[in-house]
Amino acid sequence: MGIATAMVLTVAPSASAAPDFYTPPSPLPSGSNGDLIRTGPSVLVPSVPGVNGQFPGTATRLMYRSEDANDKPIAVTGTYIDPALDWTGKGPRPVVAVAPGTQGQGDQCAPSKMLNQLITYAPPLDVMVEYELLTINALLLQGIAVVMTDYQGLGTPGNHTYVNRAAEAHAVLDSVRAAQSLPGTKITPDAPVGMWGYSQGGGATAAAAELAGEYAPELDIKGTYAGAPPADLAATLAQVDGTSLTGVIGYTLNGLRESNPELNPTIDDNINPAGQQMLATVANQCVGATVLSVGFHRTNEFTKTGQSLSDLLKSIPIAGEVFAANKIGNRTPTAPVYIGTGSTDDIVPHGQAVELAGDWCAKGANVQLDTVPLPPIFPGLGAGHALPLLINEIPAMKWLGDRLNDVPTAGNCAG
Repeated sequence: MGIATAMVLTVAPSASAAPDFYTPPSPLPSGSNGDLIRTGPSVLVPSVPGVNGQFPGTATRLMYRSEDANDKPIAVTGTYIDPALDWTGKGPRPVVAVAPGTQGQGDQCAPSKMLNQLITYAPPLDVMVEYELLTINALLLQGIAVVMTDYQGLGTPGNHTYVNRAAEAHAVLDSVRAAQSLPGTKITPDAPVGMWGYSQGGGATAAAAELAGEYAPELDIKGTYAGAPPADLAATLAQVDGTSLTGVIGYTLNGLRESNPELNPTIDDNINPAGQQMLATVANQCVGATVLSVGFHRTNEFTKTGQSLSDLLKSIPIAGEVFAANKIGNRTPTAPVYIGTGSTDDIVPHGQAVELAGDWCAKGANVQLDTVPLPPIFPGLGAGHALPLLINEIPAMKWLGDRLNDVPTAGNCAG
């Protein structure tokens, strides 16, 4: 469920794009998942002209066909970035699907927009930095191509289905298919694939890793990094309540309204006017504004009974069914996975990341679990969640690089 870990001091104008780029054609054209619907220009900020196009990479905005959590066809947007530098590893140049951490729920927070701006600001509080550029540039500087999805409903119509297992897995896997079909790039249609994500992104890549065998078996996935994955949504929502990121519970409920409309009467019957206002407010915010407006509130302020939203949902059978359907760990990844987690993560519980590793190991998957040991640091602020991202970046990047170079790994399931 990530937070911005770096601030950039300049703002650049958005790249030009048709005003209706994010409005899908109606009806959607027939086709297969991952088919390109349209493309458009995109300019990374910062980037500079180079001999082989823009440095560190030449970006293209994508709209591609995917499926929502109910297997209905939808349009999803994203960005493909062709690296300026040569790939010096073994075999064909790989492509890595970067699944973004929490950006927000407003359409202005779509990563494909943020990559053109670095910072978005709308008075009085809506400030957002595209922190995924740290990872993107680290990959491009190795000559690795990158594709990053916007997920369902970020930029495109409808609520963003935040931390929805199936919708996010589909969006990630179909972004790779779209990238591989884009003409005029430096990757081949069967390019080796890696996946990378932290927090919300870690949940998305973990879900994609275990779904790939049935949903996208043709992809040559070499390895997946799933950092701080919210594999158990119920446990994560209970822990995040009262922290700086309380507002992501609002994102989650808004997403459930989109993916599971049968929950709407239950939500409406149990949310008080303050809760209804909170849901409406966060639906149009990036995460910076949500932290400032909802952070450190507790969700018992938003229910008619005074219960926390987590306790309330536990008492509702249909909600329990939805949480069970969103749990990651019930399928088996077919390629190696690296799970990174912090011992004192105050946003996404460490224990459920360990449980995910155990679930996959029990199914015979190749899993590397790496725990960053940290003392509690201002619990609830999010430092215990953000620091493992930074500390783990180098070893996780090396691990993924080894997988893309076909270096074998046995994982540490028996360790």
